Amino acid sequence: MEPQWTEKDFLSCSGSTKLAREMAAAAPFADLDHAVQYARDIWYNKVDVKGWLEAFAAHPEIGATSKPISQWSKEEQSTAMATSGGSTMQELFEWNARYKEKFGFVFLICASGRGSPEILAELKRRFVNRPIVELEAAAEEEMKIIELRLKKLFDSKLRTSSSQTAQVSAGKHEGRTRPPITTHVLDTARGSPASGLEVRLEMWKGAQSSPSIAERDSRSWVLHGSSITNSEGRTSPLMAITDDVEPGFYRMSFNTGIYNPSGFFPYVSIVFEIRESQKSEHFHVPLLLSPFSFSTYRGS
Repeated sequence: MEPQWTEKDFLSCSGSTKLAREMAAAAPFADLDHAVQYARDIWYNKVDVKGWLEAFAAHPEIGATSKPISQWSKEEQSTAMATSGGSTMQELFEWNARYKEKFGFVFLICASGRGSPEILAELKRRFVNRPIVELEAAAEEEMKIIELRLKKLFDSKLRTSSSQTAQVSAGKHEGRTRPPITTHVLDTARGSPASGLEVRLEMWKGAQSSPSIAERDSRSWVLHGSSITNSEGRTSPLMAITDDVEPGFYRMSFNTGIYNPSGFFPYVSIVFEIRESQKSEHFHVPLLLSPFSFSTYRGS
């Protein structure tokens, strides 16, 4: 069944009523890329400064508990909250207040996968910006959040649509029962699963057909999903359950520096390719980790 799209759906991706209204009027979209391209055009060319500020106001401060926080905001801030010591969080609160007093809006950053120390450092770096420069920086971060939430919205709609289709099509092929790309992390030094380790799955969308070893433009890697490993060293789904995964280059990144603060690797990124002939296969990409070495393989 075809997913149904509403203005409320898109308002959950951004607090901008203009963007939500335009997106709802243009829906349905051929795919996620089409929706993201359309959203970028609206955000930068049709939403004015007043609309930007409206969207900014919909976001809570990092670590804020004084007003209701959406589930998506909680997920996006999960790494920040997991890495926040008492002194770091207090300093973050203080700098948030100073930032808001200077610029008139909440400090905005795409917090997904970022720890509190990194967020605090970025806040301090941007605090010296002129207001017009910082307004544009905040708008760029808001667009990153919109893209991330559009991905979650599409995944949610597709799951709902698939569930409804299955209910009216009993007896037909059910397809996959798990996402096509999965992982788990094993701490080989302790001989146990590594829990509490943040993992990100991204796909290459750069102008070049494949990522170069010298490629440093993080905007060319589009986030599919992120999660924290559980007590079994496994993550929640990093992408939607789909029969055919999109061929291309993927990057699985593990925040090993926070897990092993005294270890050698601040993070580990594994880049792999899925070819057209493999799109119906399953790809399990585990990480075997110790403070001073790691290995991986393609599992099943």
